[in-house]
Amino acid sequence: MTTVTQTTPLTSRPGWFSRAEHWLDSKGKGAWIAAMVLGFVFFWPVGLALLFYMIWSKRMFTSCSRKTTSMRHGMSAMRPSGNSAFDAYKSDTLRRLEDEQQQFEAFLDRLRDAKDKAEFDQFMNERADKSDKSADQA
Repeated sequence: MTTVTQTTPLTSRPGWFSRAEHWLDSKGKGAWIAAMVLGFVFFWPVGLALLFYMIWSKRMFTSCSRKTTSMRHGMSAMRPSGNSAFDAYKSDTLRRLEDEQQQFEAFLDRLRDAKDKAEFDQFMNERADKSDKSADQA
């Protein structure tokens, strides 16, 4: 006795449910919540089904996928590229930018100190003028 197994080829195009799920995922958690609320408004079993699906698939309790991908992209800038010349250039440029940032912060500190000293000197001059005027009146 032999058994014949019939296999159907996988279609390259996903069904409407998968497309809708991917579309809502790309829009974020707010789209899922809006779809659930609209489901409750128009036909309550649809809203309830979406609520259960969101809880079951853990979509209610996970962060937005756009945030995690942008964080992953930002961290990839720190990894070596594999091209030693580019990596050397990148590290040299980053070092130069850090030096410029430190020099600029030092300049701002000196500028703040000079402004504070000028304001204090102005205050002391005004105070001395007031005490001179009060001594002249007395």
